[in-house]
Amino acid sequence: MHLAKQGLDDLGWSPFFQSQLDVAELGTCDPARVMAVHRGALEVDGPAGAMTVAVTAGVRGLGATVGDWLLLHRTDGRPTRLLDRKSLFKRRAAGTGRDVQLIAANTDTLFIVSSCNQDFNIARLERYLALAREAEVMPVVVLTKADDCDAPHDYRRQAERLMPGLMVEAVDARDATELRGLTAWCGPGQTVALVGSSGVGKSTLVNTLTGTTAQSTAAARADDDRGRHTTTGRALFRLPAGGWLVDTPGMRALQLVDVEDGIDAVFDDVTALAAQCRFSDCQHGDEPGCAIRAAIDAGALSPHRLQRYRKLANEARYNSESLAERRARYRDFGRMVSRVVRDKQRLRGE
Repeated sequence: MHLAKQGLDDLGWSPFFQSQLDVAELGTCDPARVMAVHRGALEVDGPAGAMTVAVTAGVRGLGATVGDWLLLHRTDGRPTRLLDRKSLFKRRAAGTGRDVQLIAANTDTLFIVSSCNQDFNIARLERYLALAREAEVMPVVVLTKADDCDAPHDYRRQAERLMPGLMVEAVDARDATELRGLTAWCGPGQTVALVGSSGVGKSTLVNTLTGTTAQSTAAARADDDRGRHTTTGRALFRLPAGGWLVDTPGMRALQLVDVEDGIDAVFDDVTALAAQCRFSDCQHGDEPGCAIRAAIDAGALSPHRLQRYRKLANEARYNSESLAERRARYRDFGRMVSRVVRDKQRLRGE
């Protein structure tokens, strides 16, 4: 297989992907990375150079997203299969359906962007952290607009308390010198995904990190610091340090799906306490021997943190539940209600 090995490594190729190729594929196919996703086409790059792959029914069936690796047949450039991913970010798509939207694949680090103003939101940061932990990638919180804030370190300390050892950087996203602390995750072959809600300075951060004007920017509304969506698709951008950056559309409503382990990892203090409760099915209310209630009463655990954990866990469970499972649960609940009503009627002699 005559590959531009350095070029593949430069795109993020690793032994993880190389080990997936069999002998036949080595002689007939070349790997290519998905650099951008459009409605009707994928932009890919590899040993054969950059090209556009039309999204036919067969290609759509592969389910490729930005950051993925495809095998392309050398004779016609036709995608033959999608290589297994080492990481994947996804969410439940907007709306009332059950569709799952893929955000980015094969990333090494997640830059979670918030800002030092009204848009700073602990619950939203915890959502993104759960996403990162489930995908087993390194989370780094980047707090923008530190130059517009009198006490940016207060925001930084709040973020640092969310997880032991969490990396947090408070920066002016327009100043390249202030972003030097992020270059450790932007080296050759590394892929960084960047997520955050609209108005936190994501596009400005992308432009400064890449040294280009790859993304347009829009000012946040003065009344609530919320911004307009300026990113409309997903794409890989080249970083001067040699890595790649995945920008994503602003996601104020990130509906989590299949991230139960990630939530437990972010709230490991809550789950550790729950394991100490006297009863395994403790609801952490008035049950005797409840370790969580004791920690709250002692001031060792915030009741708000428990509420946020419950909300995320319930949401993730609901979003991950299949339609058949949900219907079965509703049937069981309906039967229980009917049984309770019959029992009450029997006691009243009706």
